[in-house]
Amino acid sequence: MSHFRFAAGSPLRRKRSTIENRQLNISQTAPLTSKRPQMQYEDNTNSIKYHVKLFIRQNQLKFKDKVVIDAPAGAGVTSRILKEAGAVVHAYDLFPEYFKVNGLTCERANIMEGIPVADNFADVLVCQEGIEHFSDQYRAFQEFNRIIKENGSLLITTPNYSNLQSRLSHFLFETEYFLKMMPANEADSVWMADPSLSSEIYLGHIFLIGIQRLRLLAKLSGFKIKRIIFTYPKTTSLVLLPFAFPFIWLASWLTYRKSIREPSSPPMALRRQVYREIMQLNTSARILVDKYLFVEFEKEAQLETVRSRLHSQHRTFDRMS
Repeated sequence: MSHFRFAAGSPLRRKRSTIENRQLNISQTAPLTSKRPQMQYEDNTNSIKYHVKLFIRQNQLKFKDKVVIDAPAGAGVTSRILKEAGAVVHAYDLFPEYFKVNGLTCERANIMEGIPVADNFADVLVCQEGIEHFSDQYRAFQEFNRIIKENGSLLITTPNYSNLQSRLSHFLFETEYFLKMMPANEADSVWMADPSLSSEIYLGHIFLIGIQRLRLLAKLSGFKIKRIIFTYPKTTSLVLLPFAFPFIWLASWLTYRKSIREPSSPPMALRRQVYREIMQLNTSARILVDKYLFVEFEKEAQLETVRSRLHSQHRTFDRMS
């Protein structure tokens, strides 16, 4: 049922490889040897910044002389790497006081309230480890659509809430990491509440998001998945994979088969396309074990076009009875 095709000789380890399928282009980053005498944060292979750095360096032409927004920018590690790649960087963060990059400035901005730039301003927007902190993720995606040019790129990284360790952790205790931390709560999940810096309260990983919801919010906001970049597998997820995968595949196939037979207003061709893409994501062994979700989306339509399309494909409430 799956349309994934793995490149020959591509085991589940940190080795450059490519997965090809009809809808999604999924690739994995290759290792980089740092020449610096001391390991920097972005050179730590367990850090998402390391894998973002690899992606930028391996795709330098994508960023050179392009307008790139880095939000949230944090301390500015990725902004500096983008600048070194030749990008025209605009950095924004809720707490710009922590941004320390020579030759760049960071403006204060709350993505929920909008980033202070014109429509269709950026070629690329990088949202690194930010989406899991946003209380209104749909609103954030709509703002990304407003900012990014047609056919521009949106790069999102977030802890992988779709891997097997995360699924087991949620099943056991509704926590991000079982045996390591409590579920999100008001004692541990308020990361910043300093009125001298901002009236905003910065929340921790309260709004963790998996690949299915990430894909849906993107589609509803005019984006499609262009490719998924793999970082590195979690050991617990690797151990669980041989036992869990047959059940996941069978459940996905049975759900697909039942759903495709149900009467529905959207055209059958659309439903088949959507359901197959969903099933491919749910049965991707690499997504099931990867530590992070690192997704490149492409803007395929303006919000008005998306809304018009949805109106033409779906019934209103009064016609659904």
